Amino acid sequence: MREIDIVTPIKAYAYEELSDNDRSLVDAARRAIAGAYAPYSNFKVGAAIRLDNGLVITGANQENAAFPSGTCAERSACYYAGANYPDAKFDTIAIAAVEPSGKEIKSPVAPCGACRQALLEYEKLAGHKVPVFLVGSNEIYRLPSVASMLPLAFSEF
Repeated sequence: MREIDIVTPIKAYAYEELSDNDRSLVDAARRAIAGAYAPYSNFKVGAAIRLDNGLVITGANQENAAFPSGTCAERSACYYAGANYPDAKFDTIAIAAVEPSGKEIKSPVAPCGACRQALLEYEKLAGHKVPVFLVGSNEIYRLPSVASMLPLAFSEF
């Protein structure tokens, strides 16, 4: 037997430490939260994806009483980008959320497994690592790629 350690490199930033370009994407994810429809969980999430053509696509989680037919913010943005800009490649992703009280979460929250897999497929289509910013009010995590959030990913497709 041998033990394998899986390590995910994360850089933690204060908002002010981000580049103007990255702050703009974080701001877009924060604004996207306003489009969330979450009457059941009251957990609202916004996602922003910068494409290689410079466009920023946003999405917000959408719930409904027919669980689990709602969708997460990440997949909302991801699928919109894929359907409307099929030739554009993902460049960078930012994800932000608020607590049921309406306050921005203190510590960043990562996407669910389904979103990680969906985003991973678009990272593969991009042909390069797609950085991910996970946004909290206390700090912002920068992960080097979508794959770094799903180290044992199903990627043979």
